[in-house]
Amino acid sequence: MTCPRELKTTEPLPERMRNLPVDERGYVVPWFVAWVDGKPEFRAMDNLKFIRAIKEKLCWVCGWKLGVRFCFVAGPMCGINRTSSEPPSHAACALWSARNCPFLSNPRMVRREDERINNDKLRENASGFAITRNPGVAMLWHTRQYEVFKTDNGPLIQMGEPESIDWFACGKRATREQVMQSIESGLPNLEAMARTEKGGIEALQAAQKRFEKWIPA
Repeated sequence: MTCPRELKTTEPLPERMRNLPVDERGYVVPWFVAWVDGKPEFRAMDNLKFIRAIKEKLCWVCGWKLGVRFCFVAGPMCGINRTSSEPPSHAACALWSARNCPFLSNPRMVRREDERINNDKLRENASGFAITRNPGVAMLWHTRQYEVFKTDNGPLIQMGEPESIDWFACGKRATREQVMQSIESGLPNLEAMARTEKGGIEALQAAQKRFEKWIPA
């Protein structure tokens, strides 16, 4: 899946995001981003803000108070198993992120790796089973509820029943073909995890069936 190189947009920020800091390149720094030596480390989240976001019901992107509706930004594998490693956001903040964030909006974008942050360490330290690829599409999961549960490596979030789901790729609405391509390329990761548990494949198949209605027509 590829996008035009002129992908970068200049969409106005939602009101709640307008007070967020901007880095030296002009990129908006989401509230959850960790700061290292006075600079934003976009690849890492601030663990204390994770705790605050859950306890105080704060938006993961802007840091403002959430209402009764929540929007999770994730890939389709998270939609199938209904789990997220990140707290929810306002719908407007999530939408802006899906359309403008370089990693979320560009399927070709990959995480920069070094000794401190790399995919091996992400997989070792992640709660649950970490899929480190760029899924190529961004899923916006709109719901009124979620629950936090513990794993050996930390908390994960069970996303509640969705009221609606939106799909984006390359900064615009994703097609069914783009979503299916992402699902088909990511499904082997879930299948590998499912095979380690008794009844795992059957449970995964049921989850896939439940998810089918949310794939674009």
